[in-house]
Amino acid sequence: MFFNDGMTPNWRDTLRSPVALACFLGTAIAGIGLDLWSKSAAVANLKYASPRHFIPYLLRFEYTENHGAVFGLGQGQQAIFLIVSVAAIVFLIYLFLTGGRSRFYQIVLGMLLAGVVGNMYDRLTFGYVRDMIHGLPGVYWPGWIAERLPLAWRPPMGGRLEVFPWIFNVADSLLCVGVAAMIIYSFVSEHQRKRLMSIAEDSSGGGDANKLAQTGPS
Repeated sequence: MFFNDGMTPNWRDTLRSPVALACFLGTAIAGIGLDLWSKSAAVANLKYASPRHFIPYLLRFEYTENHGAVFGLGQGQQAIFLIVSVAAIVFLIYLFLTGGRSRFYQIVLGMLLAGVVGNMYDRLTFGYVRDMIHGLPGVYWPGWIAERLPLAWRPPMGGRLEVFPWIFNVADSLLCVGVAAMIIYSFVSEHQRKRLMSIAEDSSGGGDANKLAQTGPS
């Protein structure tokens, strides 16, 4: 559930607000710029080089080309991903125009827009997504855990199973963090809305409950 803090402003009011545009479009532009810069740097410095260990067992940079979605899902389904990306962009713009005045909410929407556009650019330009960030490299599940996983997930006989085998990019990070922030924000906003309604009902017998509940976190 997406919480609307206060009465929904007219979409024209949102477009005329420099602060709202800065939060949404500014975050999106900064995220897209960082994503595309990091991808170009990865091609220039990692494509034909050995992986570079930044923090042992925590972070490594290595170049790969992903023809699927986040974490390599859906390999080769580029047309579907492009259609979904366009639909996601339209939906995020709609949420921005109708989602109230919360600056945090607008920044989160900007992060999600940057993630979608960053990877869509790669798919349109190259036909694949450039990835370079590997978290927890060289960290493996204990054998007793790997043995209890579904057969399709188990490593080959005698092999080891990495805790996090996927390689991702800045756009993927923005998407994952943005989705997590959106979920947390929705729960917090709904909890506050119910609390304010309860306070209003207790203090005025419910007459001002709806009006007070319209006030949300900024």
